[in-house]
Amino acid sequence: MPTYGFHASHEQVSPRALLDAVAAAEEAGFGAAMSSDHFSPWSERQGESGFAWSWLGAALERTSLPFGIVNAPGQRYHPAIIAQAIATLASMYPGRFWAALGSGEASNEHITGAPWPRKQVRNARLRECVEVIRALLAGEEVTHEGLVTVDRARLWTLPAEVPHLVGAAVSEETARWCAEWADGLITVGGPQAESVARAYREAGGRGPLRVQVHLSWAPTEEEALRLAHDQWRSNVFAPPVCWDLDRVELFDIVSRDVPPEKVAEVVHVSADVGRHAELLHSYAEQGFDEIFLHHVGQEQRPFIEAFAEIVK
Repeated sequence: MPTYGFHASHEQVSPRALLDAVAAAEEAGFGAAMSSDHFSPWSERQGESGFAWSWLGAALERTSLPFGIVNAPGQRYHPAIIAQAIATLASMYPGRFWAALGSGEASNEHITGAPWPRKQVRNARLRECVEVIRALLAGEEVTHEGLVTVDRARLWTLPAEVPHLVGAAVSEETARWCAEWADGLITVGGPQAESVARAYREAGGRGPLRVQVHLSWAPTEEEALRLAHDQWRSNVFAPPVCWDLDRVELFDIVSRDVPPEKVAEVVHVSADVGRHAELLHSYAEQGFDEIFLHHVGQEQRPFIEAFAEIVK
C-alpha cells in the first residue's frame, strides 16, 4: 500500500495556518508531508509565501510525520547552506526528512539579480550543487569552482544517517537524467506521470517514487471548479513558460483568460471523494510509493476531514 501524504503549499496558506493544517492531517491519518519552497506565490490571489525552512523545524517538532521539501540550490540558495539546513534537520529528526532538488523557476530565483540561465545551464549547475551537497553531508571539506563556487566549506553538525536527495522531474528526459544521481524521484500528477516514473526506473533510477497530485474538492462541483480556477489558473502553463516568467503580475496577466475547463486538465476537480479516491488509486497501480495530495483551495481543514477515510 502506498503512503498518502499532505502537501504544504506555502504560496497559498499562511505559515501558522499551514502548521495547524499539517497537524490536522496527521490526526486524520495522512502518513507523510511535503513542503514547497517559494519566495513568491504564483498569483496575487494566492497571497502568501512563508520561508519553508523555518516552518519545517516547527512542523517536524509538532508532528511525527516524515517530511520532504522541493528545493532549487544554485542561485537563491548556496548549496553549502542547503547542505547545512538538510544536515541540521536530519540530525534533529533522524529518518524523517528528504530533500528533492530541482533547477528552479525564475519567479523565485530572479531576486538575486543574477541572470536567469537557460535550462541546460541550470541542469549543469544543479548537478554541481548535488555533488557539493553530497560531499558536505559525507563530512568532507569542499572547495569547488564552476557554475557555483565553494571555498573550504565543511559541515560541523552531521546527521547519523544521510537523508535522501531526490530528483524532481516533469519530463521523461529529466527523469532519465535524475536517475544518474538521485536517491528517488518526485513528479507531478497527470497522464505523463506514469511514463516519467517508467523512464526513471528504466534508466536505473533507485529509491522511492513519489507523485504530487493537484486536486480541488468542495461540497458541490461548482464550488470545486471555482476554487481550482481562482487559485490554480496561473499554473496551467507548460515549461518553459512556468520556468521563465519572473513576476506574479506576469502570471496573472497571461492567465487572465484561462477558462475553468483548462484548469480542470491539470487539477482533478470533483465534489465526489470517491472519484478522487479512484484517481489516487490509479497512481498506486502505477507503482508510486508515496502520493501527496495538494488541495488547491486555501481552506485545508474541510478537505483533510473529507479525505480522512481515503488516506488511512
